[in-house]
Amino acid sequence: MIDVYSANTPNGVKVTIALEEIGEPYNLHVLNLSEKDQKQPDFIKINPNGRIPAIIDNDGPDGKRLRVFESGAILLYLAEKYGKLLPSEPQDRIDAIAWAFFQTGGIGPIMGQAGFFKKNFPEFQDGFDRFNSESHRLVSVMDDVLKHKQYLAGNDISIADIMNYGWLDRAPNYFGFDMSPYPAVLGWLERMSSRDGVQKGMAALSGG
Repeated sequence: MIDVYSANTPNGVKVTIALEEIGEPYNLHVLNLSEKDQKQPDFIKINPNGRIPAIIDNDGPDGKRLRVFESGAILLYLAEKYGKLLPSEPQDRIDAIAWAFFQTGGIGPIMGQAGFFKKNFPEFQDGFDRFNSESHRLVSVMDDVLKHKQYLAGNDISIADIMNYGWLDRAPNYFGFDMSPYPAVLGWLERMSSRDGVQKGMAALSGG
């Protein structure tokens, strides 16, 4: 059984969605971020960076307990452990990994900064405009690809889609991101949202 330490954030939902899509049971530990649960000594032992999500696999390689932190590393570990969520065809496989890095290096930090300026420093319009503009550029890249594919790395869901989904799903409410210029991304969001695994993974952390 895998212990999942997470919260209802764009990064936090990645692990529960992945495990629901894989079809593996897990023990969920919901951290209260406003109470700084993620900074407590017990959690720092799991993730020295004090951020969610993180997991402990109580049946890791050779039956040994293994901890994993950083959402991209967690999803890659789960995909390799269970043989799911990574395509077998070489180009699609590396595309899935590349799109996962696209999220950690682009979508996540850029949209995170846009939301930060929008919510905390609305007077600094230039700061928001910079990150909002780059968010649009990144989503346009995804839109161009999704015009020709059902999912980011082919015709089935992979870690690429799960990594990016939470951020794009919440961007309109989080910082007023206008998704209307990106019909292919909207179609992808609809396909993702209709999946049982995605619904269950989201509900696990929303209390639904």
